Amino acid sequence: MNPVTPSRPEVLPSRLYVEHQPWLRRWLHRRLGSREDAADLAQDVFVRVLASPELRRLQEPRAFLTTLASRVLARFWRRRDLERAWLEAAGPQGEALAPSAEEWLEAQQLIEALDLSLGGLKPAAREAFLLYRLDGLTQAQIAARTGRSIATIERYLREAYLRCLANQGLIEREIRP
Repeated sequence: MNPVTPSRPEVLPSRLYVEHQPWLRRWLHRRLGSREDAADLAQDVFVRVLASPELRRLQEPRAFLTTLASRVLARFWRRRDLERAWLEAAGPQGEALAPSAEEWLEAQQLIEALDLSLGGLKPAAREAFLLYRLDGLTQAQIAARTGRSIATIERYLREAYLRCLANQGLIEREIRP
C-alpha cells in the first residue's frame, strides 16, 4: 500500500512572481547595493524561471529563486569585471577612444559571449587567460604571479582558447545583429 502524499498545488508563474519578486529584489539589493541593478537582475531571474522545466514542480520557490539569482549574480559580476578590465586597458586614452552607442552595445555583446565561453572554466584558468590576453603578461609572469607552473598556465590557456573556438559561432552571432 502506497502512503498518500498530499498533492501540492501547481505553481503558477504569475503567483510566483507576485509572491516572491519583492523578496528577490530585496535579496539582490542587499548584495548589489543598487536598486536599479537589483530590479534588472530580478527580471533576468524571472525570465529564466519562465523558461525552466522545473517551474511546475517547484516545492521550495525561494530556494529555487536563490539558486537562479546566485547564477545570474555571478554572471553579472563576471561581466562587470570584464567591462572594468576593458576600460582599464583603454587607459588614459579612454575618453578619446570612447565608443559610439552602437560600438558600446557590440562590445557588451562580445563581453557577454566571451563570458559565456569562459564561464565554465575553473577560476584559475579564467584568471590566467585574462592576465594573458588583457594584461599582456607572459606565461612565465602569470606562473610567477599565481604560484602555478608554466605547464599549468599553458594548459589553462589551451582550455580557454579551445572553449572560445568551440563557441566562436555564438560569439559571431552575438556581435552581429
